[in-house]
Amino acid sequence: MDVKPRFFQKHPLLKDVLSLALFVLCVVVGTLALNAFVFRSYNVVGVSMENTLHGNDRIIVNRIPVTAAHFMGQEYVPARGQVIVFANGEADGPLTCEAKAGVSDQYIVKRVIAYPGERVTVKDGVLTVYNDENPDGFHPDTATYKSDTDGPKKYTSGEVDIIVPEGELFVSGDNREGTHSYDSRNGLGTVPYCRVIGPVIFRLFPFDQMRFF
Repeated sequence: MDVKPRFFQKHPLLKDVLSLALFVLCVVVGTLALNAFVFRSYNVVGVSMENTLHGNDRIIVNRIPVTAAHFMGQEYVPARGQVIVFANGEADGPLTCEAKAGVSDQYIVKRVIAYPGERVTVKDGVLTVYNDENPDGFHPDTATYKSDTDGPKKYTSGEVDIIVPEGELFVSGDNREGTHSYDSRNGLGTVPYCRVIGPVIFRLFPFDQMRFF
């Protein structure tokens, strides 16, 4: 009994084209999923995070803890001293969760300094955080300062005395002399949890300066 050839046996070129198209689709969907839920990469612009990060550094941001927190119906709260990336947004004035992140957003990298309800002061070049556990204040950079070539610079410019609002973070660059860093003490204001993209976990480029955070 004769067996009729199947459609794709009669049209092998069409089969190859469809297979290629399916492969490309899977790659695109996989890349978008990784970018949305697992990892993202950004280029550092400017000098606000020196000496920890420098202009043109390529960094990798971990989206997994943010994705996991949102899956559980919670806000992601980064650790104090952690370097994070967040969406600045397009709207003028303070950042809000209602001003949704868009394609023209700026993404900013800073260090987490303080949490809701904590008082942050900058006076005589010193940044201090006050909370219930430390009523006399503490210096948040103590745990994150590494050396004169890595970590927050010791001197902090400006005069600040604020209480961090509920659901928001006080963030700062590591280069706090003058106006090098646009951050919570210098024009940016505090950052809502909903704006956080994730913590920086790795510097990919320059290749001779690759490191984990």
